Amino acid sequence: MKNIQTFSLVLAMLICNLSFSITKNSNSITYNLSQEKTITGMVISDGTGLPGASIVIVGTKQGTTTDENGKYSLKCKVGDVLECSFIGMTSQRATVGSQNFINFTMAGNSQLIECVVVTGMGIERNENDYETFKRKDITQAANPNAIQALSGKVSGLQINTTTNGVNSDTRIVLRGNRSINAPIGNVMDSNYPKEIANIQDKFSNNKPLFIVDNQTVQEETFKLINPEDIVNVNVIKDQDAIKLYGEKGKNGVIQISSNGKIKWDKINSTLDPNSEDYEAFIENPFESPNTAPLSTFSIDVDNASYTNIRRFINNGQKVPKDAVRVEEMINFFKYQYPQPIGETPFSINTEYGSCPWNEKHQLVKIGLQGKDIPTVSLPNSNFVFLIDVSGSMSDQNKLPLVKESLKILTHQLREEDKISIVVYAGAAGLVLPPTSGKEKEKIINSLETLSAGGSTAGGEGIKLAYKVAEENFIKNGNNRVIIATDGDFNVGMSSNQDMETLIEEKRKSGVFLTCLGYGMGNYKDSKLETLADKGNGNYAYIDNIQEANRFLVKEFKGSMFAIAKDVKIQIEFNPKHVQSYRLIGYENRKLKAEDFTNDAIDAGELGSGHTVTALYEIIPTGVTSKFYETPIDLKYKAFEPKTEKYTNELATIKFRYKKPDGTKSIEIIQTIENIKLPIDNCSEDFKFSTAVAWFGLKIRDSKLLDNKNTDAIVRLANEGKAFDKDGYRAEFIRLVEALK
Repeated sequence: MKNIQTFSLVLAMLICNLSFSITKNSNSITYNLSQEKTITGMVISDGTGLPGASIVIVGTKQGTTTDENGKYSLKCKVGDVLECSFIGMTSQRATVGSQNFINFTMAGNSQLIECVVVTGMGIERNENDYETFKRKDITQAANPNAIQALSGKVSGLQINTTTNGVNSDTRIVLRGNRSINAPIGNVMDSNYPKEIANIQDKFSNNKPLFIVDNQTVQEETFKLINPEDIVNVNVIKDQDAIKLYGEKGKNGVIQISSNGKIKWDKINSTLDPNSEDYEAFIENPFESPNTAPLSTFSIDVDNASYTNIRRFINNGQKVPKDAVRVEEMINFFKYQYPQPIGETPFSINTEYGSCPWNEKHQLVKIGLQGKDIPTVSLPNSNFVFLIDVSGSMSDQNKLPLVKESLKILTHQLREEDKISIVVYAGAAGLVLPPTSGKEKEKIINSLETLSAGGSTAGGEGIKLAYKVAEENFIKNGNNRVIIATDGDFNVGMSSNQDMETLIEEKRKSGVFLTCLGYGMGNYKDSKLETLADKGNGNYAYIDNIQEANRFLVKEFKGSMFAIAKDVKIQIEFNPKHVQSYRLIGYENRKLKAEDFTNDAIDAGELGSGHTVTALYEIIPTGVTSKFYETPIDLKYKAFEPKTEKYTNELATIKFRYKKPDGTKSIEIIQTIENIKLPIDNCSEDFKFSTAVAWFGLKIRDSKLLDNKNTDAIVRLANEGKAFDKDGYRAEFIRLVEALK
């Protein structure tokens, strides 16, 4: 008969006032005690800190648990033996000597325990609220899915599977059902916290909290766990779940203790490619200035693609080809362009140098630097937070991160700024009427009450948010809707075309748009890209709180305050020097030549202090290149370029833009001289932006790339790392090296 061990353990990162006890046969050991000291250290599992691990002084009742980062501190004496233990892992011991730091590395051992029951100190356990299952209950079920295997075994647990063609979806509900059948009205009185709670109660779909080895996971992840890797499943319901996990456990908790052999890499690779949505596109080809004399495009200050790529690489996943938008990778970084002089809202900076990935080619870099407006001179703001609170937003990297992100933004507000909060799930509702930025506590309290549940009527949410923004429109002010979502719309208007039609209409209101994307697994990048591109907007992917701080604090003015809108660029290359050219990136921002002078055509906005960079790859005249395609001879049209007068000009660039509240464009013209530099003599910004583009082309598997050597990319990036106050360039180099 196996030894039975009873544990009383609660995660330290969730409930800080709980303790534990261990009953175990052991020999007593006596030490000569000397001076008392404080030992600090860290408990590590799989290379990261392990929260909730227990450290005790053997033979005593003295002990502690690790914090959310896996760290601990414990007073003891030289000669004491410390024992570190954790559910499902082999205990480790260490003797206190002269050292002040003791770290423990833990490894899984599924033979240690047959069954674990989690309790909280001082909590009266209701046996009806706990149901525990061992490995055999899961592996002997007919269905190999761990969750499906629980069907019929847990009271109040409903597992509904729907099939749509080849795809199926499982909906898990613990306890009762609630649904929303009516639209939500405006909340305009002083009882807003209670009203918000009522709205959230209507939105809730009772999705339980999923815990695997003391870590919160997505429902999609939970479903993919192999039953053979499960030691036991513990289901906690009703008040006991709330006592243990607080508000997060209000819909019940399903816990799994594993054997430590879960193949997370395989699970993660299964999650993303199948359910995330990216707009497919073909990279820009080389074109001849004789047959295509003008290249026209809209600027793009979005940088969502870079942070999304960072998320894939950090998770050890393959980056989907269409998730890579090279221009957004380049524009994630700040460059050392000079401030504009005079009334023009941006400076124009060009550079012509060697192309490192195709040695016979050259590169033209075009950089814009937006004017940095002092904070005291910024216009008053009318912000509407549009927050997705549907069921798909329940994961920790979605709604919880949204709330923390918007708290950060709230702290940037001034008294004269106004904030409204609109939420949507199965319907849309106003949960906070326009409120002064001075009332930060009220705004934050509104955010704190939000929880996720229900379907996703994104179109209805957008309509209501714009309605609120228009009703509170500030003339000559900064009027902006800020949408935070995973883009997974599934009720009412939901297709990309629906969103394009809707947002193009709302764009006419003069209200700008910022899209903040969150989460993974069912992330709909294509929808958010469409909204930002068509809605006088910008788009960022928030993969962690550090990125929220970068986009919403460090780049607050650039992200939230436009100094120019509908910014277009048109370049004409001189055939005397340019045999062929191609724009790198900006595939979904290209315009027709005639769109350049058409003020009805939308283009990108430029924020205060923003930089925008674009690269053209050039095949010089007279150079033999495998990528050059000879233009087709035409019978009736002779090419007679007027190059005699412009022998020293490589190209002419035209820019058009409108003031933020303007309707008529202003045009600027500038030329680029035919002075090319070897890459070694180019600026640090040229080298670094080129390295970023090179890496983007490599992971997109570009067919127009001769050299795909990762070491060469790293070398070039290191040469351009000079201006790296925040460490983002160093982080980029680490990401490149991770894919060697």
